[in-house]
Amino acid sequence: MYDVHSVREDFPVLKNVIYLDNAATTQTPVPAVRAMEEYFFRYAGNHGRGAHRLARETTDHYEDARESVAHFLKTDAKRTVFTGNATESINIVSRGFPWEDGDHVVVTLVEHHSNLLPWMRLKDEGVNITIVRPDITGVVDPEDVRSAINDRTRLIAVNHISNVFGSRQDITKIIRSAHREDVRVLVDGSQSAGHVPLDINSMDPDFFATPGHKGLLGPQGTGILYIKEPDMIEPMFVGGGMVRSVTDSCYEAEPCPAKFEAGTPNMPGVIGLGRAVEYVRNIGVDMIEKHELSLARDAASRLAGIDGVEVYGPRDRASVVSFNVKGMNAHDVAMILDQTKKICVRSGYHCAIPGIDLLGVDGTVRASFALYNTQEEVDILVETVSNIASLVA
Repeated sequence: MYDVHSVREDFPVLKNVIYLDNAATTQTPVPAVRAMEEYFFRYAGNHGRGAHRLARETTDHYEDARESVAHFLKTDAKRTVFTGNATESINIVSRGFPWEDGDHVVVTLVEHHSNLLPWMRLKDEGVNITIVRPDITGVVDPEDVRSAINDRTRLIAVNHISNVFGSRQDITKIIRSAHREDVRVLVDGSQSAGHVPLDINSMDPDFFATPGHKGLLGPQGTGILYIKEPDMIEPMFVGGGMVRSVTDSCYEAEPCPAKFEAGTPNMPGVIGLGRAVEYVRNIGVDMIEKHELSLARDAASRLAGIDGVEVYGPRDRASVVSFNVKGMNAHDVAMILDQTKKICVRSGYHCAIPGIDLLGVDGTVRASFALYNTQEEVDILVETVSNIASLVA
């Protein structure tokens, strides 16, 4: 196991707060920030748009980052597209897929809005949608997904780990059953990349989307989209950087990944993401997963033992713990945690209103863990929630 206290030295903000809002965004380590500083101060140029030394060095670092990310996810750099976030990645697929009137998409009720709204919007184009319900712990039965497939189903969109419940879906079974029916699968890996070991080649999704700013520890404004068959998707944006040739009547796009990266990219962000991914890889995702699961499951178990506290999600949860203090609004609980102990948690619907509605509550408090959190922080969280609950008992 790695030395968590040594790791914390690379995240200076942790000296000031107990940061438990990692499902929203993680902190970025000093080495990744320094890599971005180096871009600005030493070689800032544009990617792929010049023969001079700064442009060449920028392009080299940008493409090195792509290689690092692809290697980390165990996939092909030529199928690894950089985007602004997971939302953009998913929308690239929903807007670029070759839909026909009457086509069908299967999603689940425990999706983040970013993996629900893009498919809902397709109703305006004649695409039908089936929404599969999970059990009360947020676990989706793969057989229910398979049963939702019909002869017009083109795609299944499902999260790997729920940002509300911490439930992990059986992606392997869902993908295998979908591919037997010639149905594509998009996996939203926003809560899994960097938190659990991933092997995209083995998993075999048709699309995999994740932001850079969560488990991968990169900066905001970065995202990743893996596309198994790039030629089947049309780019959402066209313009500079993605085109091979242009005449007065037509244009020819570059192959993937450039095809999907029109315009000037977030070069410092991607370079910082590449360094952050190396940071995660050097520690070891298997070690990170073990550490985070220990903290999250201990927190969930102890919170559930407090009178007046209700915890949601499965016992074998990932690094997300959602709960409520009975008789109190989730936002009020979050504010008290912040004001009394500088504990930063998320409160509300977590951009997943249908999933929260399944619980019959008006939001939850969510504590989510990362590689730099400690057992001492769990102890403080549990003690403080216990004190809050005792006030309304």
